[in-house]
Amino acid sequence: MQWAGPEVSIIPEPGPTPPAPAEPQKAADQEKRDSPGTKPVALRRRDLAVGVGVVVLAIIATGVLAFRAGGSGGAPAGARPSAAASPSASGPPTTAQIYQAVAPSVVTIQTTLPGGGATGTGVIANQAGLILTAFHVVKGGTAINIIYADGTESAATVSGSNAEMDIATLTPAAGPDVLVPAVMGNSGRIAVGNDVVAIGNPLGLTLSTTTGVISGLNRTAANPDGTKLTGLIQFDAAVNPGSSGGPLINARGEVIGIVVALANPTPAGTFVGIGFAVPIGAALGSTGPGEPGPAQ
Repeated sequence: MQWAGPEVSIIPEPGPTPPAPAEPQKAADQEKRDSPGTKPVALRRRDLAVGVGVVVLAIIATGVLAFRAGGSGGAPAGARPSAAASPSASGPPTTAQIYQAVAPSVVTIQTTLPGGGATGTGVIANQAGLILTAFHVVKGGTAINIIYADGTESAATVSGSNAEMDIATLTPAAGPDVLVPAVMGNSGRIAVGNDVVAIGNPLGLTLSTTTGVISGLNRTAANPDGTKLTGLIQFDAAVNPGSSGGPLINARGEVIGIVVALANPTPAGTFVGIGFAVPIGAALGSTGPGEPGPAQ
């Protein structure tokens, strides 16, 4: 498997101040509270940084010749362009409704590289057909091919990029008969615990969807060359190689982030419960065009 970008490491947050020595009975009680089953998350994070050394964030674009189920690259029938689903009277859209609304806006990106290639995900960001993706998906590419949800293919060029944020915009040479841009949300109103949906092409499994929650905000990760990715959204919806550049979506069906990396303490490069996305506001240069609305 060929990675399309460098690995980056988590910059741990400052740990809590060590407690004062406890009396014997209190120490015994504390030992029970700190058993593996109840150990505080912050301490587990610090232990991981010390015990493993460096937790790497695997940049999640995978080689074009990696495992691709289905082979054709075509979209499932449920992903064909259709009217966006509206929230029901009893509550917000279901995951299925969100998928039906957003999947037609998700594309597969195939990048030709010297000596090989890479594949990733992107999302149609506006009526002009501009595509948002992760910069490492297209970095160093000699040619870029876009496959839309309806199977239409088009060459594309990089029209803008920000390596520090790992974000790129692509301009396709042509588009499908029915262009379905995603609704951009407002990343200024996200909170830890909000439900999220990810759509992408993990391991070549086109237009796969997973669900989870926002696990943390304003995370920072460092590249081996010392540059940093800052202000990242941490989430636990499963993503894997090939998901890079795909949309992270809120419970109202709005794109709130672009998936860029996953954390992995092993060399396997597979998901262990920690994914990262650039907030859509940062990707677009603001908090995002969507109405703030009520906090989720």
